[in-house]
Amino acid sequence: MKTNTLVAIATFALFTACASAPKRVAELDDAHVKVTALSNDPLAQQAASRELAAARSNLEQADAALKKGEPQTDVAHFAYLATRNAEIGEARIDEFKARDEVKKAEGERNRVLLEARTREAEGAKQQVAAAEATAEMKTEEAESARRELAELQAKKTDRGMVMTLGDVLFDTNAATLKPGAASTIDRLAKYLDENADTRLLIEGHTDSTGSEAYNEELSRRRAQAVADELVSRGVASTRLEVIGRGEGYPVADNSSSGGRQQNRRVEIVFSNESGKFQQGASTETP
Repeated sequence: MKTNTLVAIATFALFTACASAPKRVAELDDAHVKVTALSNDPLAQQAASRELAAARSNLEQADAALKKGEPQTDVAHFAYLATRNAEIGEARIDEFKARDEVKKAEGERNRVLLEARTREAEGAKQQVAAAEATAEMKTEEAESARRELAELQAKKTDRGMVMTLGDVLFDTNAATLKPGAASTIDRLAKYLDENADTRLLIEGHTDSTGSEAYNEELSRRRAQAVADELVSRGVASTRLEVIGRGEGYPVADNSSSGGRQQNRRVEIVFSNESGKFQQGASTETP
């Protein structure tokens, strides 16, 4: 009798202890995992502080309900709320990350655009500098050419720049250059070498001694003599045009020996920098 009583007491105590121990609720376990994960996220306070606070509060309510032995449905309800708030918090963090990535992408895009514009501006600046340098060089070249023409005693006319080889003299009925022509031909060849696009129209002239036909042929040979001397100094023959003007364009009176000597001359017409002669300068009769 006494033994049965002890067994009954022990059984009742064990039943009571089991009945008072909190039961495990799967929803609550999941809620703990979710809330812990959100709490450990370094962006939680910055991006989802409200959701984190709500999830923790719901989790505390669920834990308290379980300890008090309240119905499992109440525990599950609070656990569900904790899980949902934790999930919303995670979504807030993802949204924050996405916005941050967009900002970074925009910043990178702006940086790339700025670099591109800077390069374009620098390229344009270099182009302007190069153009200015080219213009300056062309100006210097043109000024140098003008100085050289001045040294050759070329004069500006309606046919362009024209020089008369004053020391390039011919004897009567002769087409051979006198020795005094050498220095002038040298300077002229040097000018052509430094101004590769310039072409020359070389015109021969005579005095009135002899027939018109003879003088025309003689003047052509005199012009050709000058061209040959230039070619011998390396000037391409394609840059030279030769014509005999005969006695038709005197610059002095043929009645005196001095005037006839002046008329025995060669005039040289210079082309422009594009190799073109001005209107009025041609191999046709002017």
